[in-house]
Amino acid sequence: MTSAYAFELCDLAFSWKKNTPATLDIPSLSLPLGKSLFIHGASGSGKSTLLNILSGVLVAQRGDVKVLNQPFSTLSNRNRDQIRSDHLGYIFQQFNLLPYLSVLENVLLPIKISALRRRGHSRHSIALIDEAKHWLTQLKVPENLFQENISRLSVGQQQRVAAARALIGSPEIIIADEPTSSLDQKNVDNFMAVLVDQCSSIGSSLVFVSHDLNLVPYFDTSFALQTSPTGSDL
Repeated sequence: MTSAYAFELCDLAFSWKKNTPATLDIPSLSLPLGKSLFIHGASGSGKSTLLNILSGVLVAQRGDVKVLNQPFSTLSNRNRDQIRSDHLGYIFQQFNLLPYLSVLENVLLPIKISALRRRGHSRHSIALIDEAKHWLTQLKVPENLFQENISRLSVGQQQRVAAARALIGSPEIIIADEPTSSLDQKNVDNFMAVLVDQCSSIGSSLVFVSHDLNLVPYFDTSFALQTSPTGSDL
């Protein structure tokens, strides 16, 4: 899948209910491949809604949405799901790690779902288990925790596991939804430095949402969302 842009938005509008003011109204927004974007705004400005549109979970009522040159505005749910599995890594605010799996098993999940990320995007075609270990090591997760149940890890360690899961298979786009909100400042700084560096190492675009404006210097560019009249940001 070839494109000069991670995503392109034109005349985008999204409302949760008919005949109500738009939660999102974005005339134009794009991100070149390999670059990083910081999206910020108050509660109710539509940050998570925008990420759901970029990942194909939601479809805007108006406008064009292209992700890796694919017209998300007109693709079927199935096709958007496939693109998401093959080309996007996602770091959730609550991490969404499976508590009954080990650290390594959690990291390996995306490449068990996506044949493309297994086959064509694995780092230097090394064994999948070795790639999982590579990302955990790069994100400074101690090796003695690799086989541990995820519930035994600290919040900061779980966050790094979630980032390793997003990076495995080298997807073109990494989306992060306020992953630093539960960390103290020292852990925030450490995590951001590592995440930005690792995205750069594989040429992935990073789309990062947060209300913390102290994070702006880590990114190539930033975009501010205005609070919607409805105050709804799911």
